[in-house]
Amino acid sequence: MSVTRYIKLLGLTLGVAALNIVIFSRGFIGIEIGDNALSSAIGVTFLVASAITLTYGCYSLIFKAPVTLPVKEIKTHDDYIEALSRFRRTKVLEEDIGLALRQLERMRKKRNTLLDVLKQRFDPAELSYKKFSSVIYEVEKLFYLNVRSILNRLHAFDASEFESLSGRKPSSLSQELLQARKNVYGEYLSFTKQSLGTNEEILLKLDQLMLEISRLDSLEPGDIDSMPCMQEIDTLIKQTQYYKN
Repeated sequence: MSVTRYIKLLGLTLGVAALNIVIFSRGFIGIEIGDNALSSAIGVTFLVASAITLTYGCYSLIFKAPVTLPVKEIKTHDDYIEALSRFRRTKVLEEDIGLALRQLERMRKKRNTLLDVLKQRFDPAELSYKKFSSVIYEVEKLFYLNVRSILNRLHAFDASEFESLSGRKPSSLSQELLQARKNVYGEYLSFTKQSLGTNEEILLKLDQLMLEISRLDSLEPGDIDSMPCMQEIDTLIKQTQYYKN
């Protein structure tokens, strides 16, 4: 179960518990079972409703299979985490998916930290702030497009077939055909690693950008484009064939 689901389950449990305290505590509403017929009926009904709510909530969050969003409908940071997490138990993908999930969390932290640093150094109305924040947005967009490309290929990747090709059981297919199929699946894995490598480079560029901004004493808007890190980021964006305006 993903962290998001744990948080939702904890929130549901705490919410039901808090509501029960309000209903049955003498310091609040103070419903008592056994006090009188009406009070007992309300109390029992509320307890049953609480039990049903918790039962259904646990079933929905723990046992019920989540609705799988089509890749084109994935938009938020949590959507990407949820989508990637579905492939985490696939043995051949486990290491790459773990790295992708860590990269997502690092990207969110770096983006927020960079924007906080910019707000401390510049007024949001300044051209310098707008230039830097625009680049951060474009880099973030490129990062998520890489993740989206990974997800598109993961949905087409048949892990069970890949494992059967990697096994030692004899096959009726020719060695040439088996090797051709292995090559196809090898390209899926190679593309995933390349995209993860690009995203790791993006994260490094953001660290370098943060360092360069922290070193600035004064800056004219025209100097921003000549900053080494800004030029490297611009080159990275232009060279990435998956980037779309």
